[in-house]
Amino acid sequence: MKLSTKGQYGARLMLDLAFHYGQGPVLLKDIAGRQGISEKYLGHLTPLLKGAGLINSIRGARGGYILARPPQDITLGEIVRAVEGNLVLVECVTAPAVCHRVSLCATRDIWEEVGEKMMEVLDSNTLKDMVERQKQKQSSQPLVYSI
Repeated sequence: MKLSTKGQYGARLMLDLAFHYGQGPVLLKDIAGRQGISEKYLGHLTPLLKGAGLINSIRGARGGYILARPPQDITLGEIVRAVEGNLVLVECVTAPAVCHRVSLCATRDIWEEVGEKMMEVLDSNTLKDMVERQKQKQSSQPLVYSI
């Protein structure tokens, strides 16, 4: 399974907002520049995140986007579900009627377990956790001097 760019970029957009939490609204063009993502692409993600109650938009000259809740109250799982929908490895896990072998299939049980574990990890990591990880990564980078 591979997470689509919607999931990856949605997480980066939300991480950027978490970094600026409490500093006022953030413009999409600023997030796009910092994250190296097309502003247009981010514009497709914001309605999904807003619809899920994860971000708010503020109109006007000092407008932009803010988190709808504090970073410690938003999980990576919520973000992924908002932009990707439910993640399942095989269709029969959520729609048993698609396969006549569901009651006999041992692999389906494994796929279901893998999916549950994956969501446990995503749901146990908050934006606050991600901000702290990012700060650690940035502080461990060696300084590079050039003349």
